[in-house]
Amino acid sequence: MKLILTTIIIIFLLISCGKKEEVKFEAFSPEAFAYDIGDSWEINATVNVKGFEKKEVGNELSTSLGFSVDVIDPDGAERIDIFFDSKEVTGKELIDVQLEAQFELDYNSPDGLYKIIFHITDKYSGEIVTAEAEFELKK
Repeated sequence: MKLILTTIIIIFLLISCGKKEEVKFEAFSPEAFAYDIGDSWEINATVNVKGFEKKEVGNELSTSLGFSVDVIDPDGAERIDIFFDSKEVTGKELIDVQLEAQFELDYNSPDGLYKIIFHITDKYSGEIVTAEAEFELKK
């Protein structure tokens, strides 16, 4: 009886240790900040991404992400693709990647709460995710 129970426990441990949990492609922890630089506003925004597809390149892993940023002002007017970029990353372990956007808005932009929207594409899998953050302009 002990032998059967021990065998079942060992088999269960081997099976559970052998499975890799799939991480869903997602964007998390978006942030955005506005800085008054005199004649315009500088906007800095970041978002982290995980669950992207990876490819082996030599003895390292590689991923390729593309992203664009839209801004919605307090009046609801939308500025599409105000910033866009791509990021190619290689490394021994790729768990998550931080994407950064930096752009300027006219100093005459209305005061109030703005929304920034990241549109992120995993170039290897074709999957797309979005993330939103808010920032405020106040003269």
